[in-house]
Amino acid sequence: MVKTKSNVIQRDAVVVKFVGDSGDGMQLSGTLFSDTAALEGLDLATFPDYPAEIRAPHNTIAGVSGFQVHVGTKKIETTGDLCDVLVAMNPASLKANLKWAKPGATIIVDENAFDEAALKKSGYTENPLENGSLSGYNLVKAPITLLTREAVKHLSIDNKSAERSKNMFALGMMYHLFGWSSKHTYDFFDKKFKNKPDVIAANKAVLEAGFNYAETIEALASVFQVSKAKMEPGRYRNITGNVATAWGFLAASERSGRPLFLGSYPITPATEILIELAKYKSLGAKVFQAEDEIAGICSAIGASYTGSLALTTTSGPGLSLKSEAIGLAVMTELPLVIVNVQRGGPSTGLPTKSEQSDLYQALFGRNGECPAVVIAASSSANCFYYAYMASKIAMEHMTPVILLTDGYLGNGSQLFRIPKVAELPEIKPPIAKPNDPDFKPYRRNPETLARQWALPGTEGLRHRVGGLEKEDIYGNVSTDPLNHQKMVDLREAKVQKVAEFIPEQGITGTKEGDVLVVSWGGTYGPVSEAVEVLQKEGKSISHAHFNYIMPLPKNTANVLNGFKKVIVCELNSGQFVNYLKMTHPGHNYLKYNKVQGLPFTVTELVNVFNATMEEK
Repeated sequence: MVKTKSNVIQRDAVVVKFVGDSGDGMQLSGTLFSDTAALEGLDLATFPDYPAEIRAPHNTIAGVSGFQVHVGTKKIETTGDLCDVLVAMNPASLKANLKWAKPGATIIVDENAFDEAALKKSGYTENPLENGSLSGYNLVKAPITLLTREAVKHLSIDNKSAERSKNMFALGMMYHLFGWSSKHTYDFFDKKFKNKPDVIAANKAVLEAGFNYAETIEALASVFQVSKAKMEPGRYRNITGNVATAWGFLAASERSGRPLFLGSYPITPATEILIELAKYKSLGAKVFQAEDEIAGICSAIGASYTGSLALTTTSGPGLSLKSEAIGLAVMTELPLVIVNVQRGGPSTGLPTKSEQSDLYQALFGRNGECPAVVIAASSSANCFYYAYMASKIAMEHMTPVILLTDGYLGNGSQLFRIPKVAELPEIKPPIAKPNDPDFKPYRRNPETLARQWALPGTEGLRHRVGGLEKEDIYGNVSTDPLNHQKMVDLREAKVQKVAEFIPEQGITGTKEGDVLVVSWGGTYGPVSEAVEVLQKEGKSISHAHFNYIMPLPKNTANVLNGFKKVIVCELNSGQFVNYLKMTHPGHNYLKYNKVQGLPFTVTELVNVFNATMEEK
C-alpha cells in the first residue's frame, strides 16, 4: 500500500487517541501504531487507559478503553494534552473522550456503531453524528463495521469473527493519514498468527481496506508528515516502564555477578514485571509466583540471605502487606529491592489508574525506627536506570530500597536506547571473604556503614540473623537499651550516607529566581514541558525534579534557597511538599495537587504557574 495523492501537513508532533469498547482492540491498535511510528524513525510516548472491570456492559462509559500516542520529531516526554486525531469506535467512547480532542481535530467514527440502542446505553438523547454538535471538528463518518465484513467476505468468515478485525480497518485509515507503510504490521501478523493463516489473511485484508478507503475520503485528503527524530546512534525499541524495570534488574544481576531472584504475587499494574522476568531463565533469572504478598517478599529475603539480587514487586495494597517483612530486611540489613507500581487508592481504589499517593507509605509505613532508601523513576524508559540504581544501592549499602514507579509509567511506553551492560556503573557488593580473621557480622564499612554480605556455607562466616535486635559488631541477640539506641542510629545513618553516593540535585533554568517548580517521579514530562513554555516567554521560573527521595540529594537545601516561592506539583494531596517541610523547613512552599487517576496536562500547569507568578 503506497499513498499516491493528498496534501501534506508538516507537523513537529501529533497526538492520536484510539478509543472504543473494551472488546474493540484499542490497546492493540495503539500498540501497533506506536511500534510503526518508532520504526518510521519518530520519537514517542504512549498512555494506555483501560477500565478496571473485567468486562463492563457493552456500549457503556464504564467499558471504554483507550490508547493515546504522542509522536514527534523532537524528544517526546509527555503523552500529549489534547489529541489531533480521535478514533472512536462506538458512542460511549466518543462521549467519554470528546473533551480530549482539540478544536478542529479529526474525529474518525464507526457510524455503524451509532444505532439507537448504543446511543441510549451511552447516555445520548440524540445522534451526535447528525445533530451538528461536532461541527467544530473534522468529522469522518466511516462505515467501519460494514466495510470490515466486505473486506473478508472472500474468506468465508462469519460476521462476528470478521468484526473482531474492525480495529485494523481504523488502523489502516491512520496509516494512510500519516503516509506510513503497513509492512511492519504485516510482519506482526505473520509472527503472531503463524499457525492461523485465516487470521493473518483477514487482518491483512481489513488493514488494506481501511487504508484504501481513507484514500477516497475528502475529509482525509491531507496527510500528516512528521520528520524523523534526531537520535543518538544505537539500537532502540519501544518499551513499557514495567519491561524497562525488568531489564534494569537483569542488567544489575549481570553487572554485579549476583543471581536474580524475584518473589512476587500478581497485582495490577505491576504484574508485567513478573511476566517479563519469567522469560529470562536463560540469563539465570529465578521467578517465584507466591501464594500471597507476604510469601513473595519473605522468599525474596531468603534469597537475599543466600547472596541473590533479591526483588519483590507490587502495588499499593500489596506494599501494605509487605510492610512487616520490609522491617525484617531492615533489621537483618540485607539487600532487597521492593518495586511499587503505584495506582489509585486507598484499598482497591482505582486499580488501572495512576497516582503518587504511596509516598508516605514508602517513607514511613513500617513499625519502629525502620529507615529504607526510596527512589522514583520519572519516565517509562528510565525505569531501566532506576531499577539498576536501586539494585546497586541495595547491594552496595546492604539495605532495602523501595523503587516507586506508577501505572502511567509502567503501562506507558517510550523509545529506549538499549545500553551495553559493560557501560553501566560498576556494582560491587561487599561480600565477605572465606576465613576472614577480622570478620564480624555487624562490623561496618566506615564509608557506607554497610555490614559485609556473608553468604551461607562460606567457610568461617557463620553468624546469626533474624528479626530480634543484634549486638553491634558481633551480631548476638541483644536487649541492651544502649545497644538498641546505637543500632537504631547506625541504621538511620547508613541510609543517610547514601546521599554521598547519588547525584546532586539538578535544576533546569537559573539557580535563583521567582519560582522554583518541584516535582518527583512520574510527573516529570508535563511539568518540565510546562516550565519550558514559560521559560521561552522570559519568565523567572526553574524546575527541580527529584528522583532520590530518601535520602534527598545533599545539595537540596541550596537548590531550594535560591527562590522566593517553591511550588510542589504531585498526583496526591501533598505528600512530598509535607516531607520537604519536615526536612527543609523555612521556605515559602506552595502546592498544586491532583487526585483524579489522570496525569497532569501541560496546559493546566502553565495556567497554575502563571497564576503563582502573578500572586504577590
